[in-house]
Amino acid sequence: MIFDRVKPLDAILAAAEKKALHRTLGAFQLMLFGIGCIIGTGIFVLTAAGAQKAGPGLMLAFVIAGAVCIVAALCYAEIAAMIPVSGSAYTYSYATMGELLAWTVGWALVLEYAIAASAVSVGWSGYFSGTILNEFFGIYLPQWLSAGPLALGGEPGGLINLPALVIALLVTGLLMIGTSESAKVNAILVAIKVTALTAFIGLTLTSAYFDPDRFNPFLPAGVFGGFGTGVGAVGAAATIFFAYVGFDAVSTAAEETKNPQRNVPIGLVGSLVFCTVFYILVAAGAIGTIGGQPIMGPNGIPFPAGSEELARQCALPAYADALVCSNEALAHVLRQIGFSGIGNMLGIAAFLALPSVILVLLFAQTRIFFVMSRDGLLPEVLSKVHPKWKTPHVVTAITGVVVAFGAAFLPVGQLADIANAGTLYAFLMVAVAVMLLRRRDPDRKRDFRTPMLWLVGPATILGCAFLFFNLPLDAMLVLPIWSMIGLVIYFGYGRSRSHLGRGVVEVVDEVAGEETLVPIHPPKD
Repeated sequence: MIFDRVKPLDAILAAAEKKALHRTLGAFQLMLFGIGCIIGTGIFVLTAAGAQKAGPGLMLAFVIAGAVCIVAALCYAEIAAMIPVSGSAYTYSYATMGELLAWTVGWALVLEYAIAASAVSVGWSGYFSGTILNEFFGIYLPQWLSAGPLALGGEPGGLINLPALVIALLVTGLLMIGTSESAKVNAILVAIKVTALTAFIGLTLTSAYFDPDRFNPFLPAGVFGGFGTGVGAVGAAATIFFAYVGFDAVSTAAEETKNPQRNVPIGLVGSLVFCTVFYILVAAGAIGTIGGQPIMGPNGIPFPAGSEELARQCALPAYADALVCSNEALAHVLRQIGFSGIGNMLGIAAFLALPSVILVLLFAQTRIFFVMSRDGLLPEVLSKVHPKWKTPHVVTAITGVVVAFGAAFLPVGQLADIANAGTLYAFLMVAVAVMLLRRRDPDRKRDFRTPMLWLVGPATILGCAFLFFNLPLDAMLVLPIWSMIGLVIYFGYGRSRSHLGRGVVEVVDEVAGEETLVPIHPPKD
């Protein structure tokens, strides 16, 4: 049977101690990690793409995505505190649904975090080129160095997004040095972002340019644009959903957390609640001051975000100042309403702070690879920890190169949609894992119990599935194609080398303090 390899929870917790990562993170740092990932991606980067899909209905899209995230976060909080090891949904699935499904989840998470990090790198590039180079130094990068190819949804004359490539590699280097050092830098950058966005909200919502009529029509593409179209309020919610993966990244850091049974739930729920309010207020300020109507195609449907067609429209003078065409949306809004100086300051804040988003996403992705390698499903060199830095430096370097490549050639809209394919699948599987563990292991200690799991669990599953089918069709197809590649690797390499499949589980002798290999009855194929 291919579904019989279910790893015992006790073995998962014991194995984590052999190649354990240094526990340095507290509840406050965890919450900052979540805020660092959530605030930044959706606001600084995806505001324009979301408005192109839903217009002013972007505000409703944040509510829809946030509602799904709330129920998902409640599921995450219970299982992350109960299983405080690296691996996130991958580890949770391993303990409930078996090795094969756990592999598919881990493989999807690898896609999610890597593509999301590439998307934010592209967003950072827009602020760097527009604010730092253009506004302050009067330097204009050649088009071929500042955007990807038009055929891939970039800009006319584009070839490679050099700033996006460079920032991805720089953040990779920082993350290799050490988690503790990265968390300290992240705390400073989160403070900068929150201050900048608070100023943005105050200036826009009280501005003389703010006009409620700009919200009409509120839903130019409707609430539901149709499955596979990726437009409308629900389509925009599907696109911006990956902006909420900060709470997922918190759970992947559980193995490096002090007192995880208490701190992980605080970090998860606290970061999500704090950030959702900012999403809605900033979106309202941006749309209310300069408008946020999408550019419509000849059939009355918005041009797809990140498409070649939209790139051509945005190159026309008629749409030069449109919110949906801006590469630095929030700074652009402030400049349009007479606050150029403050707009430039916000651009600097994004320039300084968006790398923290890339950092958290890379952090989470490398820890998924780390734990899959530790289980024998991937080459064990990937779980090698640097003797001085105490980080999985090999897999971090590999991931950084891949992320930099994606950032160099693809636009932010397409990257966001692709990332969501893996995100939504992983969140759905977490809800399934929580419900299975409640039934199979009801007596295990739970410091946080998901309230009304009979409702919250199914709501998470249905919500994630619904948003998945509202992604653009090509983005939906990414998940099965990526999964097929993963299955080839699993059956060709991982299944035969799996520690659990070989009947060996790594544990630690608590008395002697020695690491040992304990044989168990291997599952029969």
